[in-house]
Parts: sequence; C-alpha cells; structure tokens
Amino acid sequence: MTPLVKVSNLVKRFGGIVAVNDVSFEIYKGETLGFIGPNGAGKSTVVNCLTGYLPATSGKIEMNGVDITHMKPHQRVHMGLARTYQIPRPFPELTALTSVLASSISGKKRVNQSFQDAMYDATHYLEFVGLFSKRNILARDLTFYELRMLELARALATTPQLLFIDEVMAGLNPGEAKNAIQMIRKAKEQFGITVFWIEHVMAVLMEAADRIVAINYGSKLAEGTPDEVVNNDDVIEAYLGRGWRKYA
Repeated sequence: MTPLVKVSNLVKRFGGIVAVNDVSFEIYKGETLGFIGPNGAGKSTVVNCLTGYLPATSGKIEMNGVDITHMKPHQRVHMGLARTYQIPRPFPELTALTSVLASSISGKKRVNQSFQDAMYDATHYLEFVGLFSKRNILARDLTFYELRMLELARALATTPQLLFIDEVMAGLNPGEAKNAIQMIRKAKEQFGITVFWIEHVMAVLMEAADRIVAINYGSKLAEGTPDEVVNNDDVIEAYLGRGWRKYA
C-alpha cells in the first residue's frame, strides 16, 4: 500500500539538543494514526516539522510521492495538510465566522474560489462543529471548548487530506472531551480525511486509533496496533519508569 505521507530519518536539532532523532514512519490514507510519548518526548516537534512550522535539520518528508521537506506551511496546506494546536491560537479580534473564512479562502484548491463560495463554506464548517450561533462572536469571547471547535472548523475549512490533532482532550471536562472525540470521528467519516492524533489519554487512542507510533527522547520506541504498543515493555518503561516491573 502506498502511504499518504512517508517520513524518513527525520532529525531536528536545536543547537546541541537533538529533539527528534532519526524518526521514520508512514501514514496511510483513511487511517487514524495515534502518536504517543511522555511529556517532552518530541511529539509536537515532529508535528511542527511535518507541517512546516519548524524546518527539519535532516531527513525527508513526502506526501503523495512529492518531497515536501522544504515547503513553507502554506504550501503544505495547499498539498492537503492541516492541524489544530494543543493551545488554541485564534485571531482574537476576528469573529468566529471571519476566522473560518480566512481558512476557507487560503485552503487547498481555493485559487479560483469566489468570496461568496468561501463564505458559504465557512458557514458550513461552523455549523458542522456547532458554532453557527456564535458566528458573530469575537474569538476572544468564546469558551475554551468553543475555541477547540473553532480550531477544528478552521482546519477543516482548508479541505485537508490529513488532519493533525494535538491533544484535543487537554483542558476539557469529561462531557466536552466526549463531544470533541465524537466530532473528530464525524469529521473523518463525513470528509474522508486521514487523522494523525497526538494524545495523552491512552483510552482514547486505544479505541480510536488503527495504529500507534510511540516515541521517547526524540526516538521511535514502538509501532503497531494499539494493543501491541500499549503492551510493549519499552513503552511501559517510558511512561512508568525503570522500576515499573517491581509493581507489576
């Protein structure tokens, strides 16, 4: 099977610090790939390199067979990559509708789109995430959960092939977290997107992910089905420490 995205020997250094160390994996069309690791493992750095927010020190990133390693973030958006952030990054002085409109105008296959069509799409995605009634509210006045949904609407409005989800559970209460999970599943089914999901709540990925990649100290620890990865000794040690066997 040809991968949608292929990551080969990815390295990211910050001076003398190696944040990502020779990481390779593939993402296949239509799957949900979970991405796990302890705090500071390098998860967000990998995503920042894949989406162009940070330049890779070395290695290669391909999408649909095209080398995107040195592409700018907006070029990768046009290739079909979109992301949400662990900490929402709204345009605080824009309304919810205008925020999504900006994504709709600048997204994949939008070169010849009219303003009216972009507005229609923005309204559609706001309605999809349940924020249509808040369309004229400034982003700064939305609740944290609403900002999470605004992030999702903005990402979907670029019409991605691959959506990066960065710890969507963080800061949400159980009810909001459940709604967020259902929304991501619904988006995947309705829009036919592939999902790359960073998450600390393992129970979520055990149920939602088709495969999981685990990293620690910037290096890949394990890759496989959720059951295989969660029962991997190296993964357990990374989360629980070297002495975990004494309590097993």
